[in-house]
Amino acid sequence: MADDFIQLSDPFRRELLVHCYRMLGSVHEAEDLVQETYLRAWKAYDRFEGRSSLRTWLYRIATTTCLTAIEKRARRPLPTGLGTDSDPLDDLVEGDEIPWLEPIPDAATADPATIVTGRETIRLALIASLQYLPPRQRAVLILRDVLKWRAAEVADLLETSTAAVNSALQRAHAHLADITENDVEEPTTKTQRDILDRYTTAFENKDIPTLISLFTADVIWEMPPYKSWYRGPDAIATHLKVRCPGDIRVTPTRANGQPAFGVYLSGKPFNIQVLTIGDKGISHVVNFLDPSLFPVFGLPS
Repeated sequence: MADDFIQLSDPFRRELLVHCYRMLGSVHEAEDLVQETYLRAWKAYDRFEGRSSLRTWLYRIATTTCLTAIEKRARRPLPTGLGTDSDPLDDLVEGDEIPWLEPIPDAATADPATIVTGRETIRLALIASLQYLPPRQRAVLILRDVLKWRAAEVADLLETSTAAVNSALQRAHAHLADITENDVEEPTTKTQRDILDRYTTAFENKDIPTLISLFTADVIWEMPPYKSWYRGPDAIATHLKVRCPGDIRVTPTRANGQPAFGVYLSGKPFNIQVLTIGDKGISHVVNFLDPSLFPVFGLPS
């Protein structure tokens, strides 16, 4: 029985990781919750009657596990979700007490079952917005819009009515209505690849004029775990001039379906940088100052 469970359930592990990540906004917590999901499922496998597919059954357990975890945790924001932008000449404001949003490597989502749902469902902007939904609304939105469950299935999982599920989905849509990433484009055209190449070279050479020429006029630069964040090329240029000492090297990677870099400062892991590229240039850069993310992305320490 145990061998059957492992063989049959293991193919779903990666997509369940992505599901838990959407719910929690943390790749580290998602890994823990997937482990807990599999432990719960293994203990209950002898009672699995096959009324639904094994995949659906695992998603039910994972969702319930995530909802329990969310009740005990604060939401995970990005600095832009906390207030107005900062003056780059002011001291950085620390926010070590805040459980910040984390990126997820594309390698963790490169599974046929998750690719079908589309990269847009793991964009940083969407994941950050989901954190502001009440937990059950968050679950409803993901189950209905991403996984395409029927309202009746979601109602059964959440032990509520179909009308309540539809109402929760409507409220979730209203909350997210102003979150659009329509200008996000994959860096597949020569122009966009050139932007990334020029960005890499300029960043390593600390060529700030070239760097900011690649930004849009309303570009945002944020750096969790610092609450401080900046808007506009001039503010970012001032920040980089003041606070960019040491030798810089970058290693390309991908996160949340977006271009990303592992940034090394004087040979040591410094941050994971995730870029949003639109048709007018780079519009958003999130610098995750957490060296513990480097092994998650398979980057050397």
